[in-house]
Amino acid sequence: MTNQAVFIDPSSDHFLQDRLFNINDAQLNRDGTLLPFVRLKDHFASIGIPCFTADKLRDGTERREVNHYWSLGMEGHYQELVGRPDVRLRGFLIMEPPLVRPDLYAALPHLTAAFDEVYVHNTVGDGYSLNSVLRNKLRPLFWPQPYGDVLSPYWDNTQRKNKLVVIAGNHNPRSHKPELYSERIKAVAALSHRKGIDLFGRGWERWWSRQSLWWNYWRHRRAIMANYHGSCASKWEVLSSYRFSLCFENMPMKGYVTEKLFDCFYAGTVPVYWGAPDIETLVPPAAYVDMRKFKTYLEMLDHIQAMSTEQWQRMRETARQFLASHGKDLYYNSLIRSIQI
Repeated sequence: MTNQAVFIDPSSDHFLQDRLFNINDAQLNRDGTLLPFVRLKDHFASIGIPCFTADKLRDGTERREVNHYWSLGMEGHYQELVGRPDVRLRGFLIMEPPLVRPDLYAALPHLTAAFDEVYVHNTVGDGYSLNSVLRNKLRPLFWPQPYGDVLSPYWDNTQRKNKLVVIAGNHNPRSHKPELYSERIKAVAALSHRKGIDLFGRGWERWWSRQSLWWNYWRHRRAIMANYHGSCASKWEVLSSYRFSLCFENMPMKGYVTEKLFDCFYAGTVPVYWGAPDIETLVPPAAYVDMRKFKTYLEMLDHIQAMSTEQWQRMRETARQFLASHGKDLYYNSLIRSIQI
């Protein structure tokens, strides 16, 4: 039996008891979310190193002479392991942006002091402060993706509307800036009278909820509801019914590229992208429409609706090639490349 083990502390207690690796749980593994972690576990198994969720280290269910601990954002858990001679605090991955988890970015001085490595979307302080942070501990994070190729039959679907779809939940940024939640709503409102966009996602109809208590929601509520089609059981099925998707990250920040862009690529839908300002260094510009190049949403809509089928197909093929090459190296294999012993 090996004298080493790897322990992953997930982002939520829902994934403890090794549920992080249970792809048979349809709810936890929705849209293949857990596949990167299963590949990670299989990778370590292939070299004789067992991998568990971190609750089994803390309660003593599983323990070795050397225990490599990695956290996916549970700040409070690692502190009870500090000072244990059998535990090495290897790495802390901050998956969410400062807009969503400002507390984790504020804790960077402590995290970089405690861990060997801390993974963030960019290491130059774009969107957060580097004051008192041990910069030599920072590493670039690439959002782990479940698939390394397109998904048929979604990609192959030819029955598509020549308009935009946006799949996003109703979220209130609570005055945090910069944010792109507002821009999604503005786009829906601007394109509403042209019937150029459809909206899917959770919570938009709940005018009484806390998520709806902000000016942009109420200012554009009529347009939101006129274009709202409810939540969706499969985002890929919805995406595959459209030629284009409004693909805005939660905030603009260097290196911050999430599953939103990849979901479009999987389904063969060309994304209209706004997010990471350095996106062209990460993803081929020929695979997406850059929203920053247009002065208005109507100008963007005119551009995409005038796009020839041949150009649209070329963009889809560029995305497909990216998934199988550079995208696989950076994103599909992200966890295996980062989480090591």
